[in-house]
Amino acid sequence: MSEEKELSFEEAMEKLESIVELLEDGEAPLEKAIAIYKEGMDLSRVCHKKLKSVEEQLTQILREDGELAKFTAEEE
Repeated sequence: MSEEKELSFEEAMEKLESIVELLEDGEAPLEKAIAIYKEGMDLSRVCHKKLKSVEEQLTQILREDGELAKFTAEEE
């Protein structure tokens, strides 16, 4: 899984989308489908970690005076 950790978010998402397409196609033999599914779950974790990291970075924003302020985003 060290390879996935080095992927950018966009690269991991692209691979994950390819895996979803393969699984939706339904043509892969069961053993291969299971391996592909596991790889997809690993990529999903990588994406989640990267998004969580960005979210944590965005929770604080510099105000104009240089002080850190808590960032809150209202959900629609």
